[in-house]
Amino acid sequence: MIDSRLDTASAEFQARRDAMAAKLEELSAEQAKAVAGGGPKYVERHRRRGKLLARERVELLVDPDSPFLELSPLAAWGTDFPVGASVVTGIGVVEGVECVIVASDPTVRGGASNPWTLKKTLRASDIALENRLPLINLVESGGADLPTQKDIFIPGGRIFRDLTRLSAAGVPTIALVFGNSTAGGAYVPGMSDHVVMVKERAKVFLGGPPLVKMATGEESDDESLGGAEMHARVSGLADHLAEDEYDALRIGRRIVARLDRRRPGPPPAGARPPLYDEEDLLGIVPEDLKIPFDPREVIARIVDGSEFDEFKPLYGQSLVTGWADLHGYPIGVLANARGVLFGEEAQKAAQFIQLANRSRTPLVFLQNTTGYMVGKDYEQAGIIKHGAMMINAVSNSTVPHLTVVMGASYGAGNYGMCGRAYDPRFLFSWPSARSAVMGAAQLAGVLSIVGRAAAQARGQTYDEEADAAMRQMVEAQIEAESLPFFLSGRLYDDGVIDPRDTRTVLGLCLSAIANAPDPGPAGFGVFRM
Repeated sequence: MIDSRLDTASAEFQARRDAMAAKLEELSAEQAKAVAGGGPKYVERHRRRGKLLARERVELLVDPDSPFLELSPLAAWGTDFPVGASVVTGIGVVEGVECVIVASDPTVRGGASNPWTLKKTLRASDIALENRLPLINLVESGGADLPTQKDIFIPGGRIFRDLTRLSAAGVPTIALVFGNSTAGGAYVPGMSDHVVMVKERAKVFLGGPPLVKMATGEESDDESLGGAEMHARVSGLADHLAEDEYDALRIGRRIVARLDRRRPGPPPAGARPPLYDEEDLLGIVPEDLKIPFDPREVIARIVDGSEFDEFKPLYGQSLVTGWADLHGYPIGVLANARGVLFGEEAQKAAQFIQLANRSRTPLVFLQNTTGYMVGKDYEQAGIIKHGAMMINAVSNSTVPHLTVVMGASYGAGNYGMCGRAYDPRFLFSWPSARSAVMGAAQLAGVLSIVGRAAAQARGQTYDEEADAAMRQMVEAQIEAESLPFFLSGRLYDDGVIDPRDTRTVLGLCLSAIANAPDPGPAGFGVFRM
């Protein structure tokens, strides 16, 4: 059992808590932009048409009082497109079955898909396939955002490919069509296992009346060309004709109820709450990420009973590893203690990952790393080999990985601690997170040293004033590009979360993961010794 030494009455704790609270206010403001959709004007227009908003459809679809884990709510942050990328994605429970839900937001440019909509939708498909979760599309979209078609058309074909692969893998796909589903969007219901269309509202066609007129000279109207009743009675594309949106959601729930889904593994053991208050998580991470903190204080507030069986506690002490339960699910934990990863930490991690694969235990990575140690002594001691060993283990491990970026995530430490490139099942960030090839000051300093050496080699006098300006500009740029909102906007994580929600979010993810069969033992590459 972890014995917490966190002094919640100290000025240091309060300063850290205040800094995190300020970041959470910023997060709330940015997430509110996604919830606002296209803004009051377009929301009111949508309501005047008697239609539900995207999140209202989701709320009515999922079981009452059940959680909905929204994914990538900050998608497109910092771009020319609205925050949220005109689509809502997440995991919700429908008739007792965990499902991935993708809901178009028609208040944002008619639900048209921009490049970030595509990335967000494809990420949802990946989650559905990897975790064997039924995929439900709540469709009302005008198709591709035509001015950005060059970034959408070719990669966008994956949406339809993924629907067929999900079906082939035995993962049900369901489309509830509330409005327009035109052009390429028509293939979403066309390639789904189950299709529900709302009477007098759903319109599904490859080409609307104007395009048909231009292409063939044929005169047609929406209803005869692609209306819900036509597809239910004539083309056969609609399996169910709903009277209204509420009826469509009711039918969708009944479809899920009849899927007869069963989890492949045993249910989790009984969960026990941690001994320590989750509120304390707000005051653990320093504002200055160069100051280390003990990740055991985080572990004590997220695992069952605050019980943690630490592995190799006296060896490689910059990395904490050990076994615990979280909401009744057994997990292995790797958490950075002092930022830098040395050779001992890398070897310890590789062995621990192998043990987790032997026992088929999911791994949770809690990141706060500046990367692997550099310097002559460490290079000669084999830091490259040891770091490669850890990355090899992470790359080829077949148990599910979950990653939470609490603080720094720099350099190859991001890779060794299972960053986005290493395909964790889920990855979330705290508002205190930072991620880049290295810290802003270090990167600017490296550029300065290189520039100074180049000037010396040419026999030129180095411009110190220009160097100072360059360093200031580079530091500002890298700092901005390291922020969690920026990274989440580009879908390098699945969302920025309140630290107090960490246990709940990880529990929901572990529950979702339990829907997939065990992929089988790992086969590791050659470990350089």
